[in-house]
Amino acid sequence: MAVVQIQMRKTSPAKGCALFNLGFRPFFLGAGIFAILSIVWWVLVYSGHGFVQIQSITNAQWHAHEMLYGYGLAVVAGFLLTAVRNWTGVPTPHGKPLMGLFALWVSARLLFLFGTSLMLWAAIADLLFGLMLIIAISMPIFRAKQWPQLAVIVKVAMLWVGNIVFYLGYYQILQDGMLYAINGAVLLLIGLILMIGRRVIPFFIERGVSQPFKIQHYQWLDTGILVAFLALFINEIFYRHAELTPYFAIALFMMNGYRLSRWHVWGIWRVPLLWSLYLSAWMINLGFLLYGLHNLYAIPLILVLHLFTIGGIGLMSLAMMARVALGHTGRDIRVSSVWLIPTFIAVMLSLLLRVFAPIFAMQLYPSWIIASALCWIMAFAIFLWLYAPILYKPRVDGSPG
Repeated sequence: MAVVQIQMRKTSPAKGCALFNLGFRPFFLGAGIFAILSIVWWVLVYSGHGFVQIQSITNAQWHAHEMLYGYGLAVVAGFLLTAVRNWTGVPTPHGKPLMGLFALWVSARLLFLFGTSLMLWAAIADLLFGLMLIIAISMPIFRAKQWPQLAVIVKVAMLWVGNIVFYLGYYQILQDGMLYAINGAVLLLIGLILMIGRRVIPFFIERGVSQPFKIQHYQWLDTGILVAFLALFINEIFYRHAELTPYFAIALFMMNGYRLSRWHVWGIWRVPLLWSLYLSAWMINLGFLLYGLHNLYAIPLILVLHLFTIGGIGLMSLAMMARVALGHTGRDIRVSSVWLIPTFIAVMLSLLLRVFAPIFAMQLYPSWIIASALCWIMAFAIFLWLYAPILYKPRVDGSPG
């Protein structure tokens, strides 16, 4: 009888709020809320119905910073605080330490949301959050002596340095600091997606399709993609030799495209949590192609960057949050809500309206931006409706986390 009671306690769902049990919970919820608030505020400012007090930076730079270093880094934090614990078996911040880390991120977002009048305090909170995040993911990796994971730490540290560069640019200590920080963050987040996606997307596909499917990996291909990406990043951020960009970018497109073709199986198109990840990976790859061709064919760089940010970072992060939240709350990842389909479609519509529609009808550019923003807001509103209860409630199987 005692054994039965113990088993029941282990499997019965716990009650109460579990928001700070594990890193993905507050940061995915916060990222979803901020994805809506930030874009709503941006649309109001862009359309002239709102005003934000900004000095030394443009409205576009303010918007870009918050989507990259605000939304983007929140998703990275939630994913890595959860993944590093799984990789190493060493706990990452939870409870009050996690609450404090999340509070730093929220403080920076609130201070920056209303412009630059409190920039010093926003910068302190923002940079302290980034530093604490680096420490939080580094300590388990060092304790477990998982040295290959240092590549993850390096990329997060480079994002933190990029944020420093942004603030140095704001205070006119570093010329063009904001430009370096924004372009660098786009490429760093894409690089982080390439690295982590190489680990998890094939695994998800193999486990998620109904038919037996095994992906064969090639070390030469993975190494070639890494070298080409590093060459592109170093050239774009430090040297800016425009004549080299097409070679690096198109080489990336060809090698990464071949790798993605090896990951394809028709069964993914029956599983929204798979086709969204795969489609996003292809949007990143298409971004490499357009990045290489934008000077040759006069494609505005702003459109290429939004192909990376909406189709790559946006769709990939949304799909990853949806999948991770299900798996780490004890739910069956093979049984997802049908409402995820319109969520992912809304992001793709946002991409089409923001990137491709202007190419064919640039005279309607302001309207395309607003329509794209509305689709983005709709996608994240559905995500929050579906996932807010999942993120703050305890695991359904009663396990910790």
